[in-house]
Amino acid sequence: MSSIATGPVRSPLGASGSKMTSLFLTSRAVSAASVVLRTRRSIFAGNASRLAFSPLPEPLKFAGGSGPFRRRRVADSPVARAAAADAEGREIGVPDGLAKSSKSFGERYPALVTGLFFFMWYFLNVIFNILNKKVYNYFPYPYFVSVIHLLVGVVYCLVSWSIGLPKRAPIDKELLALLTPVAICHALGHVMSNVSFATVAVSFTHTIKALEPFFNAAASQFVLGHQIPLSLWLSLAPVVIGVSMASLTELSFNWTGFISAMISNIAFTYRSIYSKKAMTGMDSTNVYAYITIIALVFCIPPAVIIEGPQLMQYGFREAIAKVGLFKFLSDLFCIGMFYHLYNQVATNTLERVAPLTHAVGNVLKRVFVIGFSIIVFGNRISTQTGIGTAIAIAGVAIYSLIKANIEEQKRKAAAAPAQ
Repeated sequence: MSSIATGPVRSPLGASGSKMTSLFLTSRAVSAASVVLRTRRSIFAGNASRLAFSPLPEPLKFAGGSGPFRRRRVADSPVARAAAADAEGREIGVPDGLAKSSKSFGERYPALVTGLFFFMWYFLNVIFNILNKKVYNYFPYPYFVSVIHLLVGVVYCLVSWSIGLPKRAPIDKELLALLTPVAICHALGHVMSNVSFATVAVSFTHTIKALEPFFNAAASQFVLGHQIPLSLWLSLAPVVIGVSMASLTELSFNWTGFISAMISNIAFTYRSIYSKKAMTGMDSTNVYAYITIIALVFCIPPAVIIEGPQLMQYGFREAIAKVGLFKFLSDLFCIGMFYHLYNQVATNTLERVAPLTHAVGNVLKRVFVIGFSIIVFGNRISTQTGIGTAIAIAGVAIYSLIKANIEEQKRKAAAAPAQ
């Protein structure tokens, strides 16, 4: 290769500056036959380590520009700054315009994504309740159906783990001991809810389940020893009054459905208590998956003992005769899938919003379920039942708002000393 240049190669960093090698071209013509620009191998791979330029009889001009390729343009260009940073081993800064374009859809539109989560939560919950009740109309075996709900959820979790969405979190004996009480309460509450769904109207079961905040407050006060503010107790009065009014004139009322829903409230209350004791660093998706697996183990024995003989004698045969084998199996699969998905989406929604927003959303969800169940199944309700249901839901909304505000004040008070 022929020699380069008619004069010395100067660096803008001076004689001692070795941070970046630069080639300065002046307005004088280059007399050498060619110019070789050595580049970093980390930037260009393969045979692209040398770039040859033909002799230029005129001053070097910037492509598309009208003036000489001045020193300032070279030194201040993004490419030169990136090269200098790379030579020094520093991180290469990305301009704001380019950084913004790399954001995900969820980061650019968080409110829209949160709204989608709420929509999916409501949609899945409403569809589950409607399909679940339709199955009970021709297959009234709530213990077995509860097992199917959990079994489909377990299969879903195992498939998700097998493909790494999400990656399965390891579990040890200590964590298993913490999650087992939560799973037992989850299993009991789930089965009793289904017993109520199978024996009374869906709207009435959800009206009774509106009493769950009352049981939560009672357990916090008398079991955990937490002092419940008077305002919370007063906000629960409309809930109790409304449920009482709805129960007295409910056309589908029976004691099995009523007592089962009450037991479900108690079970879910203790599930909340044990959940607080079982707080771990594991993500909510994995926690719910393990709870579902453990709950399934506890649901199978009562289903086999209580409903097994009836199912073997005539339960399966009658259901298949009414709707056909394919519809029967597809209905069981669908309600199991919808049950697992709506619970998972509800958990993911809670992680995205403040407790106050989630509390209000939970109240509105119950309103949607009650309203759609009445429309779909054409359930007749008395005027008193309708008024009682509305009062109960309003009470739950007031309770949720007060409780969320109290929790927010506690968090601010706890964060104040740290600041």
